Amino acid sequence: MSYLSIRDLDLTGKRVFIRVDFNVPLQKNEKGDMEITSDKRIKASLPTIQYALEHGAGLILASHLGRPKGKFNPEMSLKPVAARLQELLGRPVTMAPDCVGAAVEALKPAPGQVLLLENLRFHAEEEKNDPGFAKQLAALCDVYVNDAFGSAHRAHASTEGMIPFVAKAAAGLLMEQELKYLGMATTNPPRPCVAILGGAKVSDKIEVIQNLGKVVDKLLIGGAMAYTFLRAQGLPTGKSLVEEDKVDLAKNLLAELGGKLMLPVDHVVVSEIAAGAANETVTTIPDGKIAVDIGAKTIESYAAVIAGAKTVIWNGPMGIFEKPPFDKGTVALAKAVADSGATSVVGGGDSEKAIKAAGVTSRISHVSTGGGASLEFLAGIKLPGVAALER
Repeated sequence: MSYLSIRDLDLTGKRVFIRVDFNVPLQKNEKGDMEITSDKRIKASLPTIQYALEHGAGLILASHLGRPKGKFNPEMSLKPVAARLQELLGRPVTMAPDCVGAAVEALKPAPGQVLLLENLRFHAEEEKNDPGFAKQLAALCDVYVNDAFGSAHRAHASTEGMIPFVAKAAAGLLMEQELKYLGMATTNPPRPCVAILGGAKVSDKIEVIQNLGKVVDKLLIGGAMAYTFLRAQGLPTGKSLVEEDKVDLAKNLLAELGGKLMLPVDHVVVSEIAAGAANETVTTIPDGKIAVDIGAKTIESYAAVIAGAKTVIWNGPMGIFEKPPFDKGTVALAKAVADSGATSVVGGGDSEKAIKAAGVTSRISHVSTGGGASLEFLAGIKLPGVAALER
């Protein structure tokens, strides 16, 4: 991929607009104030912010938060983010009253200063990718950096529309890291290359299965989407979740991918889905039973394939991960991925929770910060925010 990195820019004395992903989870505290429950996304952007400050730039940071639908909503203000960022950076962060307009333009940051714009989505023009709004944002800066991989699959004013109006546009360090690992995994992976795909629906991952099918040596399927494939093979699925309208598609994928596709050979089943529900492991799913996780034999066969891998791509859990003990399959595979020593690329919130639960986060090569964006990338879809940087 051909795009500039922030490392390629002369930042000295420049006003740098950095599109960050500060879409953090918030909740009300006892006083009724909004409070950040996880600052992981703020911390992920620190290397780019600190790099720009060390190289003599004045920073304009911009992000969306939640879905305010183009209207001001105090509960989705970035003010708590400004306070937390100030603590993390150990220097003042000025909170702008808005993201465009005369009052914002008057706050032009000098080298070493940090200005955080108010929630971009308080203006409907952001999501509409309105050229006038994009031009107003671009007028605030000398150069543009996109470090928000989690929003790169959206063609919005701050991710795509601004770029024709700025002198130079580049990828931030986090964006660069994402593109490096996801690009390597999907175009030229060290082999054997193994993909693990889970989650509820085949329909969510059709393009991913088709695209990765061309790249990987083995594709391990788990989660509820496995039962649509089992139904396509004419096997009993009990009361397990099956997408009836996708059974023919699953048949086609099985024919297309042949021996590359591996399906569970045993299943943990229950009569009802509840944490701690009585369960048993079976090779054939009985009528009236619901499969909720992969069984021990499947864990063993999948782990053996993972052990021999040089690259592992993982998206989606193997079972109803949020209801222990039906997280066993997912956690066991997380440990297998870490133990394999392969270059591992993990995307999607549940897979990330699994590696955390298994205590192996530090042994995973790359955990993607963008759920939707990483899925689209794995599906071979051009991300507008990335395509704009390449132009």
